[in-house]
Amino acid sequence: MGIEERKEREKEQRRQQIINAAERVFAAKGFSGATIENIAEEAELSPATLYLYFKNKDELYASLNLKMLKVLVEKIEDVRNRKNLSPAKKIRALENALYDVYEHDPMNVINVLRFQSSEELKNLSPELANQIKDDARKYLRAIAGIFEDGVQIGSFLDRHPVAFADIVWGLFAGLVLWEHTKKGFDPRKDFLRPTLGFAIEIISRGIKKNGRLNIDN
Repeated sequence: MGIEERKEREKEQRRQQIINAAERVFAAKGFSGATIENIAEEAELSPATLYLYFKNKDELYASLNLKMLKVLVEKIEDVRNRKNLSPAKKIRALENALYDVYEHDPMNVINVLRFQSSEELKNLSPELANQIKDDARKYLRAIAGIFEDGVQIGSFLDRHPVAFADIVWGLFAGLVLWEHTKKGFDPRKDFLRPTLGFAIEIISRGIKKNGRLNIDN
């Protein structure tokens, strides 16, 4: 291994060290409560070192956006590409994929959803903002593709597939944030899984041409 290659590998390892520390800090404190100093302490580095890798807290947090979005894209594209499932069954598998992403790291999913709906996205470099937008387009295209497949074989109503993707994603994001809000009143309650399942069932029945969902078709 050459010197330049070793330096590049060490740089990437340090970058990942910072991202992993940031993930823990953001999960514990939220985006607003976390500081570069908190993250540097967690990573056992100086704040100056962090600024060599990330321009500001927004860009560091955006890197967590990308990390979650890549997992999301992989899971949804996997559902879309399953040859052994009908479009109706893929809708139910989509429910599981979305919940799996949430269950893997609930607080970071919540923080990412809040970040993407805020002004902080405007503070990113064009390159980083475009990466996030590209990954968002990928998972929306995959969701839209599942619906489009159902339209093509005559199982689903003939409606715009992107509108369907927007509805599903908006539903998921809204339920995640609402369930988190309700936990503030009673932390023992966690109804996201059954509520998401019920919501997807309603959507599934609504897009079926005859109004009834038969997952065997």
